Amino acid sequence: MNWLSPHRIRKRRSPSLRPIETDVVKHRVAIVGGIFVVLFLAVVARALFVQVYQGSMLSARAEKEIQKTMIVREKRGGIYDTNRQELAVSIGAVSIAAYPRRIQDKGEAAARLSKVLGLNARKLNARLASGSGFKWIKRKASPREVREVRALDIDGVDFIPEHSRFYPQSTLAAQITGFTGVDGRGLEGLEFYYEKDLNGEEKQLVVMKDALGKKFGGEQEASLESSARNLILTVDKTIQYITEEALEAAVKENDAASGMAVVTDPGTGAVLAIANYPFFNPNAFGRFDRSAYRNRVITDTFEPGSTMKIFSVAAAIEYGGCTPNTIFYCENGKYKVGRYTIHDTHKHGWLPIEKILKFSSNIGAMKMSEMIGAEALHRTLEGFGFGERTGIDCPGEAPGSLSPHQKWSSLQTGVVSFGHGMAATGIQLATAVSAIANNGVLMKPYIVRAITDQRGNIIEQFEPRIVRHAISEKTAGIMKAMMRSVVETGGTGTEADLEGYAVCGKTGTARKVNKQGRYERGSYVSSFVGFAPAEAPAVTVLVVIDTPRKKYYGGQVAAPAFRKIVRESLNYMNIPPRNNAERLTASLKEPPQ
Repeated sequence: MNWLSPHRIRKRRSPSLRPIETDVVKHRVAIVGGIFVVLFLAVVARALFVQVYQGSMLSARAEKEIQKTMIVREKRGGIYDTNRQELAVSIGAVSIAAYPRRIQDKGEAAARLSKVLGLNARKLNARLASGSGFKWIKRKASPREVREVRALDIDGVDFIPEHSRFYPQSTLAAQITGFTGVDGRGLEGLEFYYEKDLNGEEKQLVVMKDALGKKFGGEQEASLESSARNLILTVDKTIQYITEEALEAAVKENDAASGMAVVTDPGTGAVLAIANYPFFNPNAFGRFDRSAYRNRVITDTFEPGSTMKIFSVAAAIEYGGCTPNTIFYCENGKYKVGRYTIHDTHKHGWLPIEKILKFSSNIGAMKMSEMIGAEALHRTLEGFGFGERTGIDCPGEAPGSLSPHQKWSSLQTGVVSFGHGMAATGIQLATAVSAIANNGVLMKPYIVRAITDQRGNIIEQFEPRIVRHAISEKTAGIMKAMMRSVVETGGTGTEADLEGYAVCGKTGTARKVNKQGRYERGSYVSSFVGFAPAEAPAVTVLVVIDTPRKKYYGGQVAAPAFRKIVRESLNYMNIPPRNNAERLTASLKEPPQ
């Protein structure tokens, strides 16, 4: 075989290259492996560091990113009338808010939102640009507004569930209930006075959101049941409506500036109705003048005029040894005291006390005060509660004014006896007259009869409370008979008389005092106060009309409204007229036609 044969030819390599290549490969593999080991150890070390040392911190940060906590207030307690008819309730509402840092174009967002919500675009843009945190856009928006803002689909705009206050009776009893502000806190009326009971606790609302800011996992509230309390009033919605309707008609008919009225139960002091005109709607209180918010029966004072003769006559009987037949000379309508002259509407000579009250003689009242003296008159008025707050559970009660009798001159003693030179509130006057209806016992007026929890269970109940005996039962009986004569033929209050019921009352007409402390010519406060039925009084009613521009005597202006309130209230309370039985008997005796 040829040694040069192709089959024997082999490629020959240099033996010196093979060890070098092997070493290079080994080094490379070692380096790469080392790098991977180092990286793996770094990852493991980092994982251990994160898990062991930073685990709690990072968990908290992650939770903070997806979990948003808001402070919300529990559902506010309701206000109900004596029959548990709703006067103020809380309903679900939605407020619109924003997280500015998530809003890309704040100017555009402000323009779009302001158009839907009726806001100022420039101010809204400034609010969104003023910080990156949570910002309210509109609290308790309307359902239409919420729907339209949702349709805008603006990233960074959120919808917060809240509660909105709603007054289902609109203007009815508005000055009693008052209203709440946008933050749900009471600003006026019982909403303000009973704030601690009505307002629930603040609780946390937890909302879960993803990286895009969208909610997931639902909402969780610390407690589903509110700790807020409900108020059950002594006010009867039907009697309240009757009173408001009669008052409004009287103010409009007499072209007066305003009016107020109150209805109470004379035996307990429970307030059945308080009306103030002009009315206002607490659902939109911002649209009304602030003066309409005031419960003037509680907060405003006025000179009561001749209604005060009830108490000066009571003082003459209780402390002066007088009887209804004790007579005084009424000077034929003019009586000079120092440099002042006291006038009567009509000329009278000798009048018994009963006629002094019936005809409302100023001179007769002054003669009585001269006989009994300042101390006895002051003691009587003080006993009936004048010059001090009644303590009714309403905000802003005024004490009225009754200066110490030691400072009274004989003239001042006289003018106080017919309701000038002093001031009273409507609730004071109604409470004082109720004491006569209640056989001389003065009761503390109150307007809330119970506080309940959210399930309606009574937590606290308020009972009638005796303040003191203002006069004896005997004197109260005599006063009832004389007050009955006021509404009978010849009296000043005939417009208050009511067929089928014995009504007791008294008219009042007083000139208004201006800011300078002087009486205004041609400006009057006209009033009527009384109770019925005389034999078993169920209601005491006071009507006060401020600045009537047509007629101005209390018997002409306020008495008709009093009659309407009493008639419809007694009918509603199922108190029948006293002559129903007589009419029924007569009709049965008549032969059939």
